[in-house]
Amino acid sequence: MSGLISVEDLRKSYGGAAALRGVSFEIGRSELTAIIGPSGCGKSTLLRCLNGLELFDSGRVRIGETTLERHNGDAPRDFQARLRHLREEVGMVFQGFNLFPHLTVLENAIKAPMVVKRLGRAAAEGQARELLVKVGLGDRLDYYPSQLSGGQQQRAAIARALAMSPQVMLYDEPTSALDPSLVGEVLNIMRQLDNEGMTQVVVTHEMRFARDVADKIFVLDDGELIEAGPPEVIFSAPRDGRTRDFLRSIL
Repeated sequence: MSGLISVEDLRKSYGGAAALRGVSFEIGRSELTAIIGPSGCGKSTLLRCLNGLELFDSGRVRIGETTLERHNGDAPRDFQARLRHLREEVGMVFQGFNLFPHLTVLENAIKAPMVVKRLGRAAAEGQARELLVKVGLGDRLDYYPSQLSGGQQQRAAIARALAMSPQVMLYDEPTSALDPSLVGEVLNIMRQLDNEGMTQVVVTHEMRFARDVADKIFVLDDGELIEAGPPEVIFSAPRDGRTRDFLRSIL
């Protein structure tokens, strides 16, 4: 596999329950990939394994030049060092906004670059201001999260993730906690990043967004990747009956 993201035979269980059953795929640079499937099928677990928030039991994850590998729970001695490096290359946006409530929007966006990447305050602030303008929050730099709408908080969370200059952006149901009227403003930022060439992987129930914007759709069911392909194929002529059943239930 030669894409920016490569996953091979990924397996993860909780107790005796298998969450991921030998998942393998590749994602190319600048692609936007949507992961869809019924609740509880392993979508969020898969996403969290990509940046090490969940430690998979066995398999291999490579993002850029960094590879994480485990076999039956065993890992190389330098696994933790590799994990730290990989997390610097991957931005993560959650269902909840996870902003620091005691910090302003600007302070939220400069904290990680200063602490993790040792960026000076002036450089971190300059970068953060540009990113916050980019996501439409240039007039909210001194606001606290509690003073923002849900859509604004999620856009601030995206800016905070981008402040680490990641190679890849991961989103776990980024619009699920939002009022329907605010969903579009977050999806528009993801469209903009896609146009700029950012590699993005999003777990979503926003089927219209997945159909209109994604380069590739992954369908999960019961921990297995049952189907993958371009949106026009997945939504118009899915091969697997489980995909057809899922789409019928949600569209």
